Amino acid sequence: MKKILIWLPLLLFLAFIALFASGLFKPDDRIIHSRLVGQALPVFDLPAAASDRPGLASAQMARGKPRLLNIFASWCVPCAAEAPQLMVLKQAGVEIDAIAIRDARADVDGFLARNGNPFARIGLDARSAVQIALGSSGVPETFVIDGAGRIAYQHIGEIRADDVPMILEKLRDAQ
Repeated sequence: MKKILIWLPLLLFLAFIALFASGLFKPDDRIIHSRLVGQALPVFDLPAAASDRPGLASAQMARGKPRLLNIFASWCVPCAAEAPQLMVLKQAGVEIDAIAIRDARADVDGFLARNGNPFARIGLDARSAVQIALGSSGVPETFVIDGAGRIAYQHIGEIRADDVPMILEKLRDAQ
């Protein structure tokens, strides 16, 4: 029994090293698969978040043409980083609506003045209730919404220049 107790710490240490090494060599799956893809948008009706844009309601998203729904905030640095790509998408003819999270109208107006405004409508989600209902984990996030108002794709994080072709493809697929 004493011999087993002497070797036990070494065996536990080797088991720990094996467990650690298996984690290093296992492929990393960083894709988050949303359960809401294919589901209808949750019902919402948000007041305007910007002075020059109307508010946003879920019923406006089901009008026959796919569009983007961008979740952003004026205080979000990655949201400012993705702004040029949203402008590129708008110039490509993409209709983009937005939801501003935990924000104030003056701050949203300032953000749009600095970074451009690709949005047709911007709703204010002051308590993040719609964000949570969408299954959004943070800002920025962008959803491709099909013409029937269903979520066709969820893009987590900022849209980078190399993401634009894929977003355009997801919009074509959603028609």
